[in-house]
Amino acid sequence: MDTFRYESIRNVAVLGHGGCGKTTLVESMAFVTGITKRMGKVEEGNTISDYDKEENKRLFSINTTVVPILWENAKINFLDTPGYFDFVGEVDEALATADAAVIVVSAKAGLEVGTIKAWEACEKRKLPRVIFITDMDVENADYHRVVDELTETWGTKIAPFQSPIIENEKFTGIVNILKMSGRKFNPDGSFDEGDIPADCKDEADTFRETLMEAVAETSEEFMERFFDQGSEAFSPEEIQGALSTSVAEGSIVPVVCGSGATGAGVRLLLHQVVKYFKPAKPGIVVGKNEKTNEEFVADYDDTKPFSARVFKTIADPFIGKFSLIKIYTGVLHNDDVIYNAEKGTEEKLSRIYVLRGKEQIEVKELHAGDIGAIGKLSDTVTNDTLSTKENPVIYEKFSVTVPYTYRAYTAKNKNDDDKISSALSKLMEEDLTLKVVHDKENHQALIYGIGEQQLEVVVSKLLTRYKAEVEISMPRVAYREAIRKKVEVRGKHKKQSGGHGQYGDVQIIFEPSENMEKGYEFFEQVYGGSVPKNFFPAVEKGLEESVTAGPLAGYPVVGLKATLTDGSYHPVDSNEMSFKMATVIAFKDGFMKAGPVLLEPIADMKVLVPDKFTGDVMGDLNKRRGRVMGMNPVSGGKQEILAEVPVSELFSYSTDLRSMTGGIGEYEYHFNRYEQAPTDVMNKAIEEAKKRAEEEK
Repeated sequence: MDTFRYESIRNVAVLGHGGCGKTTLVESMAFVTGITKRMGKVEEGNTISDYDKEENKRLFSINTTVVPILWENAKINFLDTPGYFDFVGEVDEALATADAAVIVVSAKAGLEVGTIKAWEACEKRKLPRVIFITDMDVENADYHRVVDELTETWGTKIAPFQSPIIENEKFTGIVNILKMSGRKFNPDGSFDEGDIPADCKDEADTFRETLMEAVAETSEEFMERFFDQGSEAFSPEEIQGALSTSVAEGSIVPVVCGSGATGAGVRLLLHQVVKYFKPAKPGIVVGKNEKTNEEFVADYDDTKPFSARVFKTIADPFIGKFSLIKIYTGVLHNDDVIYNAEKGTEEKLSRIYVLRGKEQIEVKELHAGDIGAIGKLSDTVTNDTLSTKENPVIYEKFSVTVPYTYRAYTAKNKNDDDKISSALSKLMEEDLTLKVVHDKENHQALIYGIGEQQLEVVVSKLLTRYKAEVEISMPRVAYREAIRKKVEVRGKHKKQSGGHGQYGDVQIIFEPSENMEKGYEFFEQVYGGSVPKNFFPAVEKGLEESVTAGPLAGYPVVGLKATLTDGSYHPVDSNEMSFKMATVIAFKDGFMKAGPVLLEPIADMKVLVPDKFTGDVMGDLNKRRGRVMGMNPVSGGKQEILAEVPVSELFSYSTDLRSMTGGIGEYEYHFNRYEQAPTDVMNKAIEEAKKRAEEEK
């Protein structure tokens, strides 16, 4: 593959709702530009983008895939992203790397939640974008309805650059609104210039007027001229200049149409991408030179020392490990020595690649602004910066969506524990939204993800890729045990077995403490030497061991105050072990007499939803024993609902919130405190604990 410089490179994320046709569109681009001789299909599992076995099995994208396309002397690195929300981490990686976006919308399905999320992501990052309305060849396709939905949602930013030509109920061409000319498609997706059909003229004039209004709004001078002269006020050069600037700024979003399946309109889309998407803006990514402690700005200058950031890792056992990078300064050669300033490691390169799906294309060098891949870097992970030792740079890290859905997992074969641990480490390298936590308190391994579908894919990958089988189950809640009353009890440990015996006797007051952060607080008020001071540490040791697993259901004890008041000892048979055992006996007896209760974890929660879903979401939170603490209006017609909810009620919240809101709702939560669980919850937890204890015998 030829080498391209910054000015000729476009890095473009392909975004949209799941199943809207993103992968088909990218496949069509590869086909019409001659990369492939036969166009693959998602349902046949032979597209460039979806090469993973899980993608072929499920018939949707799971990973972001880079597909470079050469068109009009430019290199366009398309990043084909998943549309299903569980794989949003892949979208985060693509958006951290892309300089522009194509948002794909189905002419049949229209505006969907994934469209809205794609738009909001571009707005957040100030990415210029083009909307491609695909599926124009299918029955019930309705371009005008979709444009109306887009305009109703985002107003005057929406600017149709094309309108479809429909003849005998078939999509046969488009009207170029800028030039007011017709283009008829050939069977191979190419087109011929022609006149605008008479029945398309009125609609084209309407779109033209809308477009000229958008041009007029780019400056006060243009606005005055538009009021005086109407849509004929501007020259073709002025229109083109105004649109180019506005599209690059994101204040105008072109809408074009076609069909990914037939290739109609795809060449025109590629032309729009090269024409309106400019090279990346310098200064968007900022880092620090670790040697000079000075700010280092990514400005895509070939003459500066090499620096790049790893935006994605592929750790596939079949194609190997690759670190996908975007170069921000300098030129990377295939024999360079690169430096990871965070890890303090250097590595000598032997090959660098451009990936096209799973195809590895070896290249001699990559210039600033381009995307490439390096194989088998031993100490480098996603979000690391690569540079030179003489110019050690660390760029700011991009953020990824925080996972809140989690499940417990266990190996079906206990001998596979090490294999599973190693495999999960590789999967976490690939997906930053996966997280493994070892809950020592409840003796369970937890895996976190964005949603249940993502966790299902992880289980399947473990089996198919790494031959490791795990079972997923609902996690145990991290309850706590506490007491509500004050009691005084005696505990005596006495054992005689020939020779020296064992004797320990303690009297302890147990009562609630005010400190719920600690398991216990120990005091002594022993008078007259009934318990020698040298046994006080043994008493405290008995308490320390006892509170790790309470007698109610085996959960840690918190908020306990224990005061040693009396006891007795034997001059020969008493020892530290005897007093520790006596304390354990006293603890078990006293705890169960002191009004034992279970405390459940309570989370502070924020739920962000459009206004129309507020009532449903609040009603659902009430069913989950949640307390709504307030609401804050948010821009875009949304509400932020603040609530306190028991953690045990949130295990399936991701799926339920999507169901209630059509996928648009978002949430986050963090642990706040413990509070007493209701009787029914407590009884259920105690029964489950008894059942586990029986099973473990």
